Order: sequence, then C-alpha cells, then structure tokens
Amino acid sequence: MPGVTAGKRIARYNSAMATLEYRTAGESHGAALIVLVEGLPAGVRVDLELINSELKRRQGGFGRGGRQHIEKDEVSVLSGVRGRETIGSPIALQIGNKDVRIDQAPAIHRPRPGHADYAGAMKWLTTDCRSTLERASARETAARVAAGALAKCLLRDFTVEAIGFVVQIGPERGTIDSEATAAELRMGRDSNEVYCPDNAAAPRMIEAIKAAKQNKDTIGGIVETRVFGCPPGLGTCVRWQDRLDGRLMAAVGAIQAFKGVEIGLGFGCAERPGSKVHDEIDFVASQRDRANVGFVRRTNNAGGLEGGMTNGMPIVVRGVMKPISTLLRGLDSVNLETLQPERSDYERSDICAVPAASVVMENVVAFEVARSFVDKFGGDTLREVRAAYEHYLQAARELPLPGRS
Repeated sequence: MPGVTAGKRIARYNSAMATLEYRTAGESHGAALIVLVEGLPAGVRVDLELINSELKRRQGGFGRGGRQHIEKDEVSVLSGVRGRETIGSPIALQIGNKDVRIDQAPAIHRPRPGHADYAGAMKWLTTDCRSTLERASARETAARVAAGALAKCLLRDFTVEAIGFVVQIGPERGTIDSEATAAELRMGRDSNEVYCPDNAAAPRMIEAIKAAKQNKDTIGGIVETRVFGCPPGLGTCVRWQDRLDGRLMAAVGAIQAFKGVEIGLGFGCAERPGSKVHDEIDFVASQRDRANVGFVRRTNNAGGLEGGMTNGMPIVVRGVMKPISTLLRGLDSVNLETLQPERSDYERSDICAVPAASVVMENVVAFEVARSFVDKFGGDTLREVRAAYEHYLQAARELPLPGRS
C-alpha cells in the first residue's frame, strides 16, 4: 500500500535523524585532543572565551600535578564555524598538547591497581599497558569539557545554566544551600581553590589533600551539578534509551574514576517513606511566565527529573570520584612480563583531581541537557529552535488552570 510504504519511509527517516552528539579522539601524550560535535543548529554564537575559561578551570584546583604546569589548554576551531557562529555542519575543535612523547614514552609492564592498565592489556593482548594508559587517561576529559562548553553556547540563549561544584573531599564535606541560586553557587565556588561553595569547609578540604600528599597517597570526593532554567518536558518516557535521567547518569558515570551517580535525593530515598520523598506540587500564578510555566515543588528530592523527563525544577546530579589510582608509593601488582610480584609503575599524576572533576561533570551534564533540548525543539537554525521553544511554552501556559475544565 503506497500510504503504508511512505509511512514506513518517514518512520525510518525520523528514527535516523541526527541529534546533538559528540566524539573525542586523542591520547594523553599524543599531538592533540580532538572533539567532533554534530547536530548544533546554525546561528549559535560560539564563545571561545567561555570554552577556554572552562578548560582553564579544569586544569586548576588544589591537588593537581605537574602536567597542569606544562599544558595551557585552548581550543582551535577546525570546522563548522564562520564568523564566530555555527553554520550547521560538524564542528571540530582541537586542543594541542605540549607534552608530546607518545612514541618515546617507556613501556609499562606493572599495571596500577584501579587504573585501566591491566584490563586494557588483557583486552588488546599485550604486556605493555602504555597504549591503554594513553587513551584511558583523564587528559581526554579536556575534549569533553570543550564539547560541553560549546553546548552551553546554545543553552544560554534560553537562560539554561549548569553550575558544577565540589561537595566533599575525603572526609571533609561542605554544607551547600539547596535553595542557592546559580549566581550564589558560582560566587562561592570561584572564591577558593577546591571549588566548593562552602568557604568554611574549603580549608579543611585543602588540609585533607595535603595530608594525602604527605602520606604519598591520593584522595577522592563528591561533586554536584545543578542545572537551572530547564522547562518541563525535556527527555522522554517513551524510549528507555532517551530518558534524560539515564543519559545523565551514563555521561557522569563515564567520567574517568567516577564510581557512583545519584539524582536528587538519590540513595537517600531508600531510608524514607514515600510521603517524605515525593515532591508535592503547587501552582503559582505569578510564575506563569517562567520556564516552569507556574508549577513549583515544595521540595526537590527528585532532582528535577520524573519519569525520565524534566519537571521544571533545577536538575541536581551528584557523582563520586574515587581516589586516583597512581600513588607515589605504588601498590602491590604483578609484572606482566615476568609474572612476578612487583610494586605498580608510577606515572606523573595528581594527588586530588576532585575540583577538576566538578568542571568535567558540569560540562558533560550541560551537553546532555542541550542534547535533550535539541531533541525537543530542534531545527536547522537557532531561530527555528527559539520559535519552537517559545511556541511550546505558550502552549503549556494556555493549558486550563487548576479547577477549570
């Protein structure tokens, strides 16, 4: 039947439509890191200062190692941008490396427990962990930060803002106001070296890092990202692959050294009854013109996500980073060449990269929010995206008010 055939063709076309996505390439001591971003509409103003400032923040934070004094991460735009605006084609960004010695770097036969060394050596059937190290290195996250910062260039046109910060380093935990605005969080975070909005906790965190260094050890922590200004309805409950909560957890869980992710109250939901978990709903007419179209919650235990979709409250995502697996004193391991017990190899590293991880997390979260934004309001140009967004909000505001038929 012609109609059925045409419908199948349309369905196949829609299922294959490009969404916002990115891929990275490059090794820790290779020539450069590359990120290729596809699906960003034409007309988005590319703020190179924003992208470079995010890269600089990723290199900072108390507890970083010597590599950060060698590199000065800045992006070069290779494609997809004309006159500082996107043109709709794939965007390639490059971050050059100064420490380029991938061909001269020595082989590594003593895998570091907790690192990708051993698993990669077994995957690629080699006794040299060097090639795995080069790609598995957290150096790759610079490319992910660049991708997220580029996505922020789209989000800020719709006053959507992601703020990442440190909650805890080792045993030292900060007290973060759940009602704090994006501006308040940013101001507190940027006023100390550990990127924690609680300035009273920051000195204790720094001392914990110093103690780990003195012990030739490493230390991990917890980071959080909040996203403000999202309208309800981003994401979906139709396909599990497209649920925004799942996308966010996958993106955060894929950051090097991350071992846990929670949204909103997260694991705390297990110890409370439903009456103390679910966020009761109010309608505030004075907020009808905001992105939440007037519907607010008394609490935000859901972290802004219900059923895989945003509900108009701030998105709250938290991730835990384990201590870095490269210790100055080494750990017991096995030489893959001799099969004899030896201490693990040492590769230049950090004592604590939790502040830097908060920057990485902020940007991967921003990218996933932008991806869902493009999925819902996508068009070939920023003008079309804006028109779709405004039309959607207007339609939502025209829904009957509570109590009306």
